[in-house]
Amino acid sequence: MKYACLVYGDEGALATINDRECAAYGQEITASGHYQSGQPLMPVATATTVRVRQGKVSVTDGPFAETREQLAGFYLIEARDLNEAIRIASEIPPARVGSIEIRPLRELDVES
Repeated sequence: MKYACLVYGDEGALATINDRECAAYGQEITASGHYQSGQPLMPVATATTVRVRQGKVSVTDGPFAETREQLAGFYLIEARDLNEAIRIASEIPPARVGSIEIRPLRELDVES
């Protein structure tokens, strides 16, 4: 099953994690066959939020919600089950200063 591992944290704390360490971890889980995709995100100040309500488009600078922790990036992994996904996510370097949300991916039901 595929899981998204969403990396959250305070941008200042996340900046203390070296990019080389994250790249090395990416290589490690690629070699193990778990890595599907992943990418860090630009800082939250570059975010734009789009909403459509009653047919009207609203564009707001910044993220959807004001929080202390921001979405910083993601890893898309392949894991046997949630337990294996938890083990893999626990080794993602930013987990030491932020949090990793694990969410299974779902396929769109286009047959209905």
